[in-house]
Amino acid sequence: MTLVRVALAQEREVDLSITYDAVVVGSGAAGGMAAHVLTSQGMKVLLLEAGKKIPIEQELRSMEWPYEHPRRGDWPPGNHAIRHNEYTIRQPPYAKKTAFKHVYSYVGGWGGSDYVKNILVDEKDHPYTGTRYAWVRARLLGGKTNIWGRLALRLSDYDFKGKTHDGYGEDWPISYADIEPYYDKVDLYLGISGYKENLPHLPDSQFQRHNKLTASELMLRKSLAKMGRTVTPYRAGVTTDGVKNKYRSKCFGRGACGRRPGGCDIHAAFDSPTGLIYPAMDTGNLTLRTNSIAHEILVDPNTGKARGVSFVDSQNHRTYEAKARVVIVGASTLESARLLLLSKSRQHPNGIGNSSNHVGHNFCEHVMGPGATGLVKELVGRAPTLDDGKPGGFYLPRFRNLQDKQPGFVRGYGFEGGGGFGIFPDGAFDAPGFGGQFKKTVREHAGAFISMGGFGEVLARYENYMDLDPTVKDRWGIPALRFHYQFSDNEKKMCEDMAATAREMFEEAGVEIIGVDKEMLTEGWSIHELGTARMGTDPKTSVLNQFQQSHDVRNLFVVDGSSHVSASCQNPTWTIMALAWRSCEHLADEFKRGNL
Repeated sequence: MTLVRVALAQEREVDLSITYDAVVVGSGAAGGMAAHVLTSQGMKVLLLEAGKKIPIEQELRSMEWPYEHPRRGDWPPGNHAIRHNEYTIRQPPYAKKTAFKHVYSYVGGWGGSDYVKNILVDEKDHPYTGTRYAWVRARLLGGKTNIWGRLALRLSDYDFKGKTHDGYGEDWPISYADIEPYYDKVDLYLGISGYKENLPHLPDSQFQRHNKLTASELMLRKSLAKMGRTVTPYRAGVTTDGVKNKYRSKCFGRGACGRRPGGCDIHAAFDSPTGLIYPAMDTGNLTLRTNSIAHEILVDPNTGKARGVSFVDSQNHRTYEAKARVVIVGASTLESARLLLLSKSRQHPNGIGNSSNHVGHNFCEHVMGPGATGLVKELVGRAPTLDDGKPGGFYLPRFRNLQDKQPGFVRGYGFEGGGGFGIFPDGAFDAPGFGGQFKKTVREHAGAFISMGGFGEVLARYENYMDLDPTVKDRWGIPALRFHYQFSDNEKKMCEDMAATAREMFEEAGVEIIGVDKEMLTEGWSIHELGTARMGTDPKTSVLNQFQQSHDVRNLFVVDGSSHVSASCQNPTWTIMALAWRSCEHLADEFKRGNL
């Protein structure tokens, strides 16, 4: 199979003298979706991206074998990825007083670091302060969608109506019925693979062909079904049957998904540029400006409405203004909150849209760390099979606090895992011996390992927040974020249960336990930041309404994960895009009516 190569739409020249219908800040899942929906409705849109536009295929090079790289994928000397122990014992900013020329987040240490050195931000240029936090950022066209983990899950009314279910926190101002049609739109437009399970707490998508479970994964599925738990094939934001998009190819199982920190250079996995932005440019309604760091939402002094965005050009350090009738922020949860807080004026002294003093607060995410690794003895010595030609292994949805009430904690967690043969054999580092016997042992055991790790809901709490550091600034002179955030006893008790159930389920399936991880990873490890400008019906306790529209400024929308009321335990990307689609359809309709 050959890759489809097409010319990109001619980029429109940026004209800052005119007033656009809308300016969108950020080009990831949220900003890309906003650009897609608004341009399809005929609106003239300017998209501002803080990072650069790079030839992503040349960066990822997923078909390059390790031996074809001069350092087997490692980056050159002078570069450093922050290690787990550094996050544990040091305080941010983590790059301060380091001897390394460039410092990156922990993702750069996953293997194949040279392939992401132009994707991840340099921590020396982008400091943050406060409590411990592993903040992963990618400043380039498409943001983190260039290297995301691809798990695409829906939320249910167990999540949207969490307070009604268990009494904690706040309900979302929407229900599953409100967002279901937009989940469907995202599924059909971008493509998702999976298998229908008919679970009320994990609604099914409009799936394309699912990836088959390996022998060990299938064995686990059959065993856990007896416990009333479900092991389902990894629900991936990957098109396996193809979509109507000339910039993307369907997945053909090359087995490269797990070799690097992420990314798909044939664009079978969703990424914002090929999935949303380039098609939006084809409409003739989208203008793109990269290297544009938004640092203030401008306000009309007479009306208090947003009138545009002030930004710094990252290359020449000059400041410019983009004028627009509507401002849409989709810069990612933490950067969006930062932008709102930076945008102070006479009408909005605490930051735009922040009359409730909730911007930056109610921050939540997913806690990670606990899990288990085991060996399926029946599979030792079996002939190798092609198991890694797929974007993921399996997902085990939440089973706690659904019908029962688990003592010690509220809400729940799910597991991601996998087993089978891969390009690098599992267990090789720990196998005993050397020479021929060592090789024989590694080959015989390579496909018999199975592992899984948990993702648990972190409760949204007002006291978990971030604000602007009064003294520390980034390379462009913009105040840095300061974290005031830590896990609570609820997360700690949840993680204890997570480790115990991982062991229990493997033992129930007859898997020999090799190890059980009990340690919680540093805050931020999940890369699933949510909830710093939450939706709600009460302007005193929320920032946005159900359409992600500011309570205070009617022509300001915030369409990324910052609007989420709670984290759930499901990966958020698909929900972010479904919400953005819904909100931007509403925005376009209101714009046509002259209500913005």
